[in-house]
Amino acid sequence: MDYEAGEILCFDKPYRWTSFDLVGRVRWALCRSLGVKKLKVGHAGTLDPLATGVMIVCTGRATKRIDQLQAETKEYVATIALGATTPSFDLEHPIDATYPTAHITRELVEQSLQKFLGRIEQVPPAFSACKVNGKRAYKMARKGEDVELKPKILVLDEIELLSGPQPAEPAPDGTPLLSITIRVVCSKGTYIRALARDIGLALGSGGHLTALRRTRVGDVRVENCLNPEEFINGISE
Repeated sequence: MDYEAGEILCFDKPYRWTSFDLVGRVRWALCRSLGVKKLKVGHAGTLDPLATGVMIVCTGRATKRIDQLQAETKEYVATIALGATTPSFDLEHPIDATYPTAHITRELVEQSLQKFLGRIEQVPPAFSACKVNGKRAYKMARKGEDVELKPKILVLDEIELLSGPQPAEPAPDGTPLLSITIRVVCSKGTYIRALARDIGLALGSGGHLTALRRTRVGDVRVENCLNPEEFINGISE
C-alpha cells in the first residue's frame, strides 16, 4: 500500500479511544514504518470516546476525500437508559435527574420511535465539538458557561427497536430505570446522544446513552474493519 500517495483505512475504533487517539497512533506508526517525519492523516467522522465502531482514516492525498466520506449515511446500534438524564446525554457525566418509567411499554416505545423518521430538527449536545462564537461548545460547558446551540435539520432513514424496554440497573437514588436498544440509519451530523435525550422526552420520561456502536458508514461495515492495535503493531514490526 502507498500511504504517502494516499490510502483509505477502515478501523473498528476501540472503547475509550478518542478519534484523535486513533489518528495519532496510526500516523505515528506509519511515519515510523516509512521513515518519514510527517504524513498527512485524517479521519472522516468523529466518534465519541465511549463509542466503538467504524472509523475511516485517510492518508496522503486520500485526505481530499474526507468531506465526501463524511457525507455517507451511517448506521448505529445504541442502548439507551430510560428514566434518567445526564448533562452530556451519555455516561461521561453522572445522572442529574430521574423520571417515572412505569408507563413505558414496548408499544409506546415503538410508536414514539416512528416520530423520528424522516427529516427532523435536533439540538446538538452542549458537550459537543460544535462551535458557539468561535468556541467549542464542550469547552464552554465544562466551564459552566451557558451554551445555546441552534437546531440542525437531519434525516433518519430507519429507526428500529431491537430489544426492550427491560429493567436496567437502578439510578443511584434507587429510581428504577429501563433499557432499550435501537438501530438507527441516519445522515451526517446526527448526535445519537441527543437522539437518546429526545426519545426520553417523547416517552414522557428522561433518557441517556449507555452504549453506542457505529456499525456502518456508507458501504463499509464494522465486521470488515481493521483492529487498530493489530494494524499498528503489524506496521511497526
